[in-house]
Amino acid sequence: MRVWFNRSFSSVHTAIDLIRQADTAERFTIIHSNPNPKSPVARLAHEFQVEPTGLAAPDYIDWCLAFCREHRVEIFVPGREATAIAAAHARFEAIGTRVQSAASEDNLLLIHDKARFYAETDLPGAPVAEFRHFEDAAGFEQAYDALRRRHAKLCVKPAHSIYGLGFAVLDEERNSAELLMAGAEYHVSLADFRAGLSKLGSFRSMLLMEFLEGREYSVDCVGDNGRLVTAVVRRKSQQTGAGQRIDQRADILDATARLCAAHGLNGIFNVQFREAAGVPRLLEINPRMSGGIGMACVAGPNLPYIALRGFAEGFDGLSIPPVRDGIRVAEVARAVELT
Repeated sequence: MRVWFNRSFSSVHTAIDLIRQADTAERFTIIHSNPNPKSPVARLAHEFQVEPTGLAAPDYIDWCLAFCREHRVEIFVPGREATAIAAAHARFEAIGTRVQSAASEDNLLLIHDKARFYAETDLPGAPVAEFRHFEDAAGFEQAYDALRRRHAKLCVKPAHSIYGLGFAVLDEERNSAELLMAGAEYHVSLADFRAGLSKLGSFRSMLLMEFLEGREYSVDCVGDNGRLVTAVVRRKSQQTGAGQRIDQRADILDATARLCAAHGLNGIFNVQFREAAGVPRLLEINPRMSGGIGMACVAGPNLPYIALRGFAEGFDGLSIPPVRDGIRVAEVARAVELT
């Protein structure tokens, strides 16, 4: 069966490697495309193709359809333009290609808009942090006045972002130079932030939120159109170099299953939580593989292979190893030669 992974996040390297390790019967021929002909993933895939850059979403989808025809793709696992491609399933099915999208277009649009996602999420077991949405300096001051009365520490982040880009804790005591000298990552001076906002006028949609002080959890999952097939919960260490602990907390798994059902999640996805007073609070859903997918798979289930095999042949009868709860995992970088 011919499977295509187009340009995606760096975790696609780990995913293809894991699939090939598990696919001892050689069920799948893995194709990968990337604009970079020196991509390290080219060494892992059975076939590699260079894909174009600069295409708008409609033109890119047309290119993907032509690619699927030319290369006889039976399963397409999209990374680039995944939301737009989710709306085009019927066009791909008409040429014999099934698309493994993480959710419908509507649900992907909701998940990527954190302001709307937080406002519409009802998850009593792991509620979202209290937040306010703002798009100008006056809106920030109104939000700050409302939240600072109830929370000792606040943070900001964009409503649309990945990898935590744009996230910062508001520091009320130190200026930017002091934060820089202290090596305080992901912190910004409140005074400097305010001064900057006043010069910007309007800007992209931002969130002001209560800062959650507790431990962070990352849950790597396989879904089957709203049914949680399996999940591995990683508890991140607050100590550098200490790795992560597999911690299959029942409350976090229950919250994850509810989110999976509510949004019809499918294939591989990731959910992030952080504690406040020992209670998990939802941070976000990532409708894609996380950067830590390899660490999750050390705990037992080969998530990329399970997701692909289940999508291709159905999950009934598929053997899924139990999660080795309580083990500590870590990731080690290794050098490779580029072809």
